[in-house]
Amino acid sequence: MTSLLWNLAVLLLFLGASPLLHSHLTTHAASTSPPDTHRQIKYAAMGSDDDYDDDDDDDFFHTRMPSTEVVNSVKKTVLLQAPQLCQFNPCSENQEPCEQISERTRCLCPGVSRADEPPHAPRIQGLLPVSEGRDRGKIEVQWCAPSSVVTAYRVVIDGHEPLQFMDVSRRGLLESLEAGTKVCVAAVNNAGQSPPSEFSCKRYDPPESSDHKLLAGIIGGGVALLLLLIIGAVIIWMHQMRKKAKRDSADGLGNPSYSTEGTL
Repeated sequence: MTSLLWNLAVLLLFLGASPLLHSHLTTHAASTSPPDTHRQIKYAAMGSDDDYDDDDDDDFFHTRMPSTEVVNSVKKTVLLQAPQLCQFNPCSENQEPCEQISERTRCLCPGVSRADEPPHAPRIQGLLPVSEGRDRGKIEVQWCAPSSVVTAYRVVIDGHEPLQFMDVSRRGLLESLEAGTKVCVAAVNNAGQSPPSEFSCKRYDPPESSDHKLLAGIIGGGVALLLLLIIGAVIIWMHQMRKKAKRDSADGLGNPSYSTEGTL
């Protein structure tokens, strides 16, 4: 009986102390538990319009708007710059291709036709005889490249086989030509050959040499001198004839037996 009462007293004491123990355990759990994550969730949802206040809006636009203005100003500056054409002369020989010049300097090349289309006709510049050096007596043909993809050039002469030249060539040597011979320059690529045109063909007209000019001058001078001599001789002859006529007239008046009506 005594032990039963003692057990009941210990049980009541334990139950009375349990609220204090529960509050202690709750306080200890609250002190050791991780902090409230409500602010972290709110920070993670910054992308929504309702999760940040006006101060955040001002900071957002204040930090981002200048970069947008800079990009826009850069775009406007690029658009206002005038395009620069490449320093490429289609009539110059053995020069750097325009595509390589454009890659190096960012310039613009003239438009060209497609590689799968026959090229346009080149423009022939002239047919000039060579007067000096080992090629003296030959004819030099000069041309300008067309706005097309070209792999080679052909010089076509009446009655002769075409002559082939490289794509970087702008001139070629021909054998002596007769006056009036027609010469055409054609551009070639994998799609075909350019057709002849009025500006890709030319007839050879040999220029007058200095020897011919000198000979013509001598002949002209000789003819002029001969004409002057003939005219001078005619003038002198007419003058002598007038003098003779006057002398004959004076001799007839000085003879007393002379009469226009007959002899006395």
